Amino acid sequence: MGIINGIYSALMSFSDLLWSKVLIILLVGAGLFFTVKTGFVQFRYFKEQFKLLIDKESIKDAKSKGAISSFGAFCISTASRVGTGNIAGIAIAIVGGGPGAIFWMWLIAIIGSASAFVEATLAQIFKVQNGTATKGGPAYYMEQGLNARWLGVVFAILITVTYGFVFNAVQANTMSIALNNSFGINRTILGLIIAVLTALVIFGGVHRISKVSEIIVPIFALLYIAVALLVILLNLPAIPSAIKSIFVGAFSTKEFLAGTGAGLMTTILTGAKRGLFSNEAGMGSAPNASATADVSHPVVQGLIQSLGVFTDTIVICSCTAFIVLLFSGYGVSANEGILLTQEALNFHLGPVGGIFLSVCVFLFAFSSIVGNYYYGESNIQFMCNGDKKKEKIILNATRVFVCLFVFYGSLVKMEVVWNFADLFMALMALLNLTVIIILGKYAYSALNDYTLQKKNGISKPIFYKNTIPELKDIIEMWPEEKEN
Repeated sequence: MGIINGIYSALMSFSDLLWSKVLIILLVGAGLFFTVKTGFVQFRYFKEQFKLLIDKESIKDAKSKGAISSFGAFCISTASRVGTGNIAGIAIAIVGGGPGAIFWMWLIAIIGSASAFVEATLAQIFKVQNGTATKGGPAYYMEQGLNARWLGVVFAILITVTYGFVFNAVQANTMSIALNNSFGINRTILGLIIAVLTALVIFGGVHRISKVSEIIVPIFALLYIAVALLVILLNLPAIPSAIKSIFVGAFSTKEFLAGTGAGLMTTILTGAKRGLFSNEAGMGSAPNASATADVSHPVVQGLIQSLGVFTDTIVICSCTAFIVLLFSGYGVSANEGILLTQEALNFHLGPVGGIFLSVCVFLFAFSSIVGNYYYGESNIQFMCNGDKKKEKIILNATRVFVCLFVFYGSLVKMEVVWNFADLFMALMALLNLTVIIILGKYAYSALNDYTLQKKNGISKPIFYKNTIPELKDIIEMWPEEKEN
């Protein structure tokens, strides 16, 4: 045990170093850089994002081809985003960094949505055929855009471990704690149930994943938002004070509002960590889902994934933040994570609040487990490079390990799984952000082309292989050539 504890301590020290010295600068710096280079795309095209998401013609067209619609891809990525990070993670942020952590979470999301736009657009540009659908992501744009397959393999391994194993352990951990707290069910039994349910879905493939996500995510996200709005309405007089605590705490050298005593850097880092875990902007995860969408132009999915960051953090995470901050006892409670959010909702709505939250957590976290697994599946296909026999063996082994980690995550201490999540998402973001800074020029060119077509009155812009001349002999999934 001494050796294991020593390794764990060393890994956590390395994680702290990455976050405090490297990643926080890279996250903010890259987000600001992309925001400027894209002409503030997340603001300019905000209205367009909603129109593209609910384009019925595009959804119908994709389904007729047996492909995945833009909305379906959005739901897969949102299924991964909207999970325990939105509920347990926000409570952890408030306990660890005070209310001010919420401000930094918002800021990372706002500027990070430009990073999300760039990585999703790149995923679409470099996507490849996958049966009747398509596939892609950072591993693919590293191979094609940088001519560095080895780097793509490194990322593919990293995302498979991060999402398939580590993040799924976090999701299962929160589920088991919440359900045990509400219903008294033994966490070992819960772990077995979650693992079996996971196995039933992940052996069904990406189309089943998309179908499950499209049903679960929108319904329960809306229900959760509705409950949060009810809490806000019931506590309207306290809203100004809660908002003030967020902004005051964000810039205080001593965070006193939550009684945590957290310094300013702790507040910033806590908000950044929990924000990144929740919205995943720049981590290289959502592009794997983005690449599956059947769209006429890469920018379409880039805009939709940018909207996903807004939906996740500015809307859903804020719901949890106000549920907790409007609970007068949050600063002195012995609970943290999901238990604190449950305590807060019990305070606002009585026992039914905690039960409702347990159901939401179960469905959000389960949809995240499903979405997380898909990221691993897509990248295993990349690593196997067409070797179907090898792919089948590795995929089945991965599915078994996913179920084992789901079971393991259901039993261990909360801080263990969250600490490992911080380490692995830092490694993913460090690699992916560096790459998309290098390849970002292609996303800017695609955006300029999309903007020009829109200005010329083309309602549905089309991307061609020679839209970006230097890529015309590299990219695969686009019409051959546009007319001069």
